[in-house]
Amino acid sequence: MKESFWAIFIIMVGVIAILFVNFFQNITNTDDHNYNLLKETTEAAMYDAFDFASYRADGVIRIDREKFVENFLRRFAASANLARTYQIDIYDVNETPPKVSLKVSSSESASITGNEGGVIDFEISNQLDAILETPY
Repeated sequence: MKESFWAIFIIMVGVIAILFVNFFQNITNTDDHNYNLLKETTEAAMYDAFDFASYRADGVIRIDREKFVENFLRRFAASANLARTYQIDIYDVNETPPKVSLKVSSSESASITGNEGGVIDFEISNQLDAILETPY
């Protein structure tokens, strides 16, 4: 009888360990996905918002603020995970020299007991400051 209790204990510890690993893997994957999506979307939106007219006329490297925000939101929404709710904060968009500061937040929640009392929420935030570099 004593050996069967040990077997049940080991099986329960194994199941709990697998659940913890699965939960933290979901959090890590969400963080990596958000960061890579933020980085790639920001770079592409900055290239799309490049103002060729001012570069040809004066040689000034600048981006258009409204075009950047529009392209960033469109590209981010096209590639984001539809099961999550995102909050996008655009802190600073400098047109000359081209620089942007962004923050993307999402939350991950898990229920330990299966009801409202045992819910754990994690706030996952990624912040990025990007400067458009040009070869000279």
